[in-house]
Amino acid sequence: MILDGKALSNKVLEDVKERVSKLSIQPHLVVILVGDNPASRIYVRNKKLAAEKVGIKSTVIELPVTVTEDELLGRISELNEDKDVTGILVQLPLPEHIDKNKVITTISPKKDVDGFTPENVGRLAIGLEPYFYPATPQGIIMLLDEYNVQIEGADAVVIGRSNIVGKPMSQMLLKRNATVTTAHSYTKNIEDKIKTADIVISAVGKKIVRCKMVNKNSCIVDVGIFRDANGKLTGDVDFDCVSPTVKYISPVPGGVGPMTIASLMYNASKVYV
Repeated sequence: MILDGKALSNKVLEDVKERVSKLSIQPHLVVILVGDNPASRIYVRNKKLAAEKVGIKSTVIELPVTVTEDELLGRISELNEDKDVTGILVQLPLPEHIDKNKVITTISPKKDVDGFTPENVGRLAIGLEPYFYPATPQGIIMLLDEYNVQIEGADAVVIGRSNIVGKPMSQMLLKRNATVTTAHSYTKNIEDKIKTADIVISAVGKKIVRCKMVNKNSCIVDVGIFRDANGKLTGDVDFDCVSPTVKYISPVPGGVGPMTIASLMYNASKVYV
Protein backbone atom coordinates (compact mmCIF):
# COMPACT_ATOMS: atom_id res chain seq x y z
CA MET A 1 0.00 0.00 0.00
CA ILE A 2 1.31 3.44 -0.96
CA LEU A 3 1.47 6.02 1.87
CA ASP A 4 0.08 8.93 -0.15
CA GLY A 5 1.44 12.06 1.50
CA LYS A 6 0.05 14.35 -1.17
CA ALA A 7 -3.54 13.24 -0.58
CA LEU A 8 -3.22 13.40 3.19
CA SER A 9 -1.51 16.79 3.11
CA ASN A 10 -4.52 18.26 1.28
CA LYS A 11 -6.78 16.83 3.97
CA VAL A 12 -4.61 18.24 6.77
CA LEU A 13 -4.47 21.67 5.13
CA GLU A 14 -8.27 21.73 4.85
CA ASP A 15 -8.51 20.88 8.56
CA VAL A 16 -6.01 23.63 9.39
CA LYS A 17 -7.96 26.12 7.28
CA GLU A 18 -11.15 25.32 9.20
CA ARG A 19 -9.29 25.56 12.51
CA VAL A 20 -7.79 28.96 11.61
CA SER A 21 -11.20 30.30 10.56
CA LYS A 22 -12.51 29.67 14.09
CA LEU A 23 -9.65 31.38 15.95
CA SER A 24 -10.19 34.77 17.59
CA ILE A 25 -6.76 35.91 16.35
CA GLN A 26 -5.27 35.33 12.91
CA PRO A 27 -1.99 33.41 13.19
CA HIS A 28 0.96 35.35 11.76
CA LEU A 29 4.00 33.40 10.55
CA VAL A 30 7.20 35.35 9.93
CA VAL A 31 9.91 33.65 7.87
CA ILE A 32 13.42 35.11 7.83
CA LEU A 33 15.45 34.44 4.69
CA VAL A 34 19.15 35.32 4.79
CA GLY A 35 21.01 35.55 1.50
CA ASP A 36 19.96 34.36 -1.94
CA ASN A 37 20.14 30.56 -1.86
CA PRO A 38 17.90 29.41 -4.78
CA ALA A 39 16.65 26.29 -2.97
CA SER A 40 15.86 28.31 0.16
CA ARG A 41 13.89 30.79 -1.93
CA ILE A 42 11.75 27.97 -3.32
CA TYR A 43 11.13 26.54 0.15
CA VAL A 44 10.17 29.94 1.53
CA ARG A 45 7.84 30.64 -1.39
CA ASN A 46 6.11 27.28 -0.90
CA LYS A 47 5.65 27.94 2.82
CA LYS A 48 4.19 31.38 2.12
CA LEU A 49 1.76 29.99 -0.46
CA ALA A 50 0.66 27.21 1.90
CA ALA A 51 0.13 29.70 4.74
CA GLU A 52 -1.99 31.98 2.58
CA LYS A 53 -4.02 28.98 1.39
CA VAL A 54 -5.10 28.14 4.96
CA GLY A 55 -5.69 31.73 6.11
CA ILE A 56 -2.44 32.27 8.03
CA LYS A 57 -0.89 35.69 7.62
CA SER A 58 2.61 35.28 6.21
CA THR A 59 5.50 37.73 6.16
CA VAL A 60 8.91 37.09 4.64
CA ILE A 61 11.82 39.18 5.92
CA GLU A 62 14.70 39.08 3.45
CA LEU A 63 18.13 39.97 4.81
CA PRO A 64 21.37 40.28 2.81
CA VAL A 65 24.04 37.60 3.09
CA THR A 66 26.24 40.27 4.73
CA VAL A 67 23.88 40.71 7.72
CA THR A 68 25.75 40.31 11.00
CA GLU A 69 24.89 37.69 13.56
CA ASP A 70 24.01 40.38 16.09
CA GLU A 71 21.68 42.09 13.61
CA LEU A 72 19.87 38.82 12.91
CA LEU A 73 19.56 37.97 16.62
CA GLY A 74 18.22 41.47 17.20
CA ARG A 75 15.49 41.02 14.58
CA ILE A 76 14.47 37.71 16.14
CA SER A 77 14.30 39.30 19.60
CA GLU A 78 12.02 42.02 18.22
CA LEU A 79 9.72 39.38 16.70
CA ASN A 80 9.66 37.49 20.01
CA GLU A 81 8.24 40.61 21.67
CA ASP A 82 5.77 41.43 18.87
CA LYS A 83 2.36 40.14 19.97
CA ASP A 84 1.12 40.30 16.38
CA VAL A 85 3.62 37.56 15.46
CA THR A 86 2.62 34.04 16.51
CA GLY A 87 5.25 31.99 14.66
CA ILE A 88 8.90 32.51 13.69
CA LEU A 89 10.91 30.44 11.24
CA VAL A 90 14.50 31.10 10.15
CA GLN A 91 15.21 29.36 6.86
CA LEU A 92 18.32 27.19 6.95
CA PRO A 93 21.11 27.01 5.89
CA LEU A 94 22.58 30.27 7.12
CA PRO A 95 25.82 31.93 5.96
CA GLU A 96 28.96 30.52 7.57
CA HIS A 97 29.58 33.61 9.73
CA ILE A 98 26.29 33.07 11.59
CA ASP A 99 25.98 30.43 14.33
CA LYS A 100 22.72 28.61 13.58
CA ASN A 101 22.55 27.28 17.16
CA LYS A 102 22.59 30.82 18.55
CA VAL A 103 19.84 31.74 16.12
CA ILE A 104 17.66 28.75 17.03
CA THR A 105 18.21 29.31 20.75
CA THR A 106 17.12 32.95 20.45
CA ILE A 107 13.67 32.10 19.03
CA SER A 108 10.92 31.99 21.66
CA PRO A 109 9.87 28.33 22.19
CA LYS A 110 6.24 29.47 22.01
CA LYS A 111 6.85 30.84 18.49
CA ASP A 112 9.26 28.13 17.35
CA VAL A 113 7.11 26.51 14.65
CA ASP A 114 10.06 24.35 13.53
CA GLY A 115 10.28 22.78 17.00
CA PHE A 116 14.08 23.21 17.07
CA THR A 117 14.66 25.30 20.21
CA PRO A 118 16.35 23.61 23.21
CA GLU A 119 13.16 23.93 25.26
CA ASN A 120 10.97 22.19 22.69
CA VAL A 121 13.61 19.52 22.03
CA GLY A 122 14.11 19.02 25.77
CA ARG A 123 10.41 18.74 26.51
CA LEU A 124 10.09 16.04 23.86
CA ALA A 125 13.13 14.18 25.23
CA ILE A 126 11.81 13.99 28.80
CA GLY A 127 8.25 13.09 27.84
CA LEU A 128 6.58 16.49 28.19
CA GLU A 129 4.44 17.98 25.45
CA PRO A 130 6.53 20.47 23.43
CA TYR A 131 4.89 23.64 22.17
CA PHE A 132 5.71 22.39 18.66
CA TYR A 133 6.91 19.07 17.23
CA PRO A 134 9.41 19.23 14.33
CA ALA A 135 7.44 19.28 11.10
CA THR A 136 8.88 16.29 9.23
CA PRO A 137 8.65 13.73 12.08
CA GLN A 138 5.19 15.01 12.97
CA GLY A 139 4.12 14.65 9.34
CA ILE A 140 5.41 11.08 9.31
CA ILE A 141 3.42 10.22 12.44
CA MET A 142 0.31 11.70 10.79
CA LEU A 143 0.97 9.54 7.73
CA LEU A 144 1.39 6.35 9.76
CA ASP A 145 -1.79 7.08 11.71
CA GLU A 146 -3.78 7.80 8.55
CA TYR A 147 -2.99 4.34 7.20
CA ASN A 148 -3.43 2.63 10.58
CA VAL A 149 0.18 1.50 10.77
CA GLN A 150 0.66 -0.02 14.22
CA ILE A 151 3.25 2.01 16.14
CA GLU A 152 2.70 0.73 19.67
CA GLY A 153 4.85 -2.34 20.24
CA ALA A 154 6.46 -2.09 16.80
CA ASP A 155 10.18 -2.60 16.19
CA ALA A 156 11.27 0.58 14.41
CA VAL A 157 14.57 1.50 12.78
CA VAL A 158 15.31 5.18 12.16
CA ILE A 159 18.23 5.62 9.78
CA GLY A 160 19.88 8.98 10.43
CA ARG A 161 20.44 11.00 13.60
CA SER A 162 20.03 14.61 12.51
CA ASN A 163 18.45 17.15 14.85
CA ILE A 164 15.82 17.89 12.20
CA VAL A 165 14.53 14.37 11.50
CA GLY A 166 16.41 11.41 12.98
CA LYS A 167 16.64 12.29 16.66
CA PRO A 168 13.13 13.76 17.10
CA MET A 169 11.67 10.92 15.01
CA SER A 170 13.16 8.36 17.38
CA GLN A 171 11.80 10.29 20.39
CA MET A 172 8.32 10.53 18.90
CA LEU A 173 8.21 6.80 18.14
CA LEU A 174 9.35 6.06 21.70
CA LYS A 175 6.56 8.32 22.95
CA ARG A 176 4.13 6.08 21.03
CA ASN A 177 5.62 2.95 22.68
CA ALA A 178 7.64 1.62 19.75
CA THR A 179 11.00 -0.07 20.35
CA VAL A 180 13.45 2.12 18.45
CA THR A 181 16.90 1.55 16.98
CA THR A 182 18.65 4.66 15.69
CA ALA A 183 21.05 3.63 12.92
CA HIS A 184 23.83 5.77 11.44
CA SER A 185 27.15 5.55 9.61
CA TYR A 186 28.80 3.69 12.51
CA THR A 187 26.03 1.10 12.92
CA LYS A 188 27.16 -2.49 12.39
CA ASN A 189 25.04 -4.99 10.45
CA ILE A 190 22.46 -2.37 9.51
CA GLU A 191 20.96 -4.76 6.94
CA ASP A 192 20.02 -7.22 9.68
CA LYS A 193 18.32 -4.50 11.72
CA ILE A 194 16.30 -3.31 8.72
CA LYS A 195 15.35 -6.86 7.74
CA THR A 196 13.57 -7.57 11.04
CA ALA A 197 11.98 -4.12 11.54
CA ASP A 198 8.25 -3.43 11.41
CA ILE A 199 8.83 0.23 10.58
CA VAL A 200 11.86 1.67 8.76
CA ILE A 201 12.29 5.42 8.43
CA SER A 202 15.28 6.49 6.35
CA ALA A 203 16.57 10.07 6.34
CA VAL A 204 20.17 10.11 5.11
CA GLY A 205 20.03 11.42 1.53
CA LYS A 206 21.58 8.44 -0.22
CA LYS A 207 20.35 5.11 -1.58
CA ILE A 208 20.52 2.74 1.38
CA VAL A 209 17.37 0.55 1.60
CA ARG A 210 17.45 -2.13 -1.09
CA CYS A 211 15.48 -5.23 -2.11
CA LYS A 212 16.77 -7.99 0.11
CA MET A 213 16.93 -5.77 3.21
CA VAL A 214 13.17 -5.70 3.94
CA ASN A 215 10.42 -8.11 4.93
CA LYS A 216 6.86 -8.57 3.71
CA ASN A 217 5.32 -6.91 6.79
CA SER A 218 7.55 -3.82 6.76
CA CYS A 219 6.38 -0.22 6.58
CA ILE A 220 9.03 1.81 4.76
CA VAL A 221 9.07 5.61 5.04
CA ASP A 222 11.50 7.41 2.72
CA VAL A 223 12.52 10.88 3.90
CA GLY A 224 15.48 11.29 1.54
CA ILE A 225 15.10 13.28 -1.65
CA PHE A 226 17.83 13.96 -4.19
CA ARG A 227 18.52 13.64 -7.91
CA ASP A 228 20.19 10.52 -9.29
CA ALA A 229 22.80 10.43 -12.05
CA ASN A 230 20.03 10.86 -14.64
CA GLY A 231 18.56 13.89 -12.90
CA LYS A 232 15.50 12.01 -11.64
CA LEU A 233 14.14 12.76 -8.17
CA THR A 234 14.65 9.75 -5.94
CA GLY A 235 15.04 8.83 -2.28
CA ASP A 236 16.89 6.57 0.16
CA VAL A 237 14.81 3.54 -0.85
CA ASP A 238 15.07 1.53 -4.07
CA PHE A 239 11.34 2.01 -4.63
CA ASP A 240 10.86 -0.14 -7.75
CA CYS A 241 12.56 -3.11 -6.15
CA VAL A 242 11.32 -2.72 -2.57
CA SER A 243 7.67 -1.72 -3.11
CA PRO A 244 6.41 -5.15 -4.33
CA THR A 245 7.90 -6.80 -1.25
CA VAL A 246 6.68 -4.67 1.68
CA LYS A 247 3.29 -3.92 3.23
CA TYR A 248 3.50 -0.10 3.18
CA ILE A 249 5.85 2.34 1.45
CA SER A 250 6.00 6.10 0.90
CA PRO A 251 6.94 7.37 -2.57
CA VAL A 252 9.47 10.07 -3.53
CA PRO A 253 8.18 12.55 -4.43
CA GLY A 254 4.65 12.65 -3.03
CA GLY A 255 5.23 11.03 0.34
CA VAL A 256 6.94 12.79 3.23
CA GLY A 257 7.59 16.08 1.40
CA PRO A 258 3.97 17.30 1.22
CA MET A 259 3.39 16.15 4.80
CA THR A 260 6.26 18.34 6.03
CA ILE A 261 4.58 21.46 4.65
CA ALA A 262 1.16 20.40 5.97
CA SER A 263 2.64 19.68 9.39
CA LEU A 264 4.37 23.05 9.43
CA MET A 265 1.06 24.78 8.68
CA TYR A 266 -0.53 22.79 11.50
CA ASN A 267 2.16 24.17 13.80
CA ALA A 268 1.75 27.69 12.44
CA SER A 269 -1.97 27.57 13.26
CA LYS A 270 -1.15 27.27 16.98
CA VAL A 271 -1.26 30.52 18.90
CA TYR A 272 0.46 30.96 22.28
CA VAL A 273 0.57 34.77 22.50
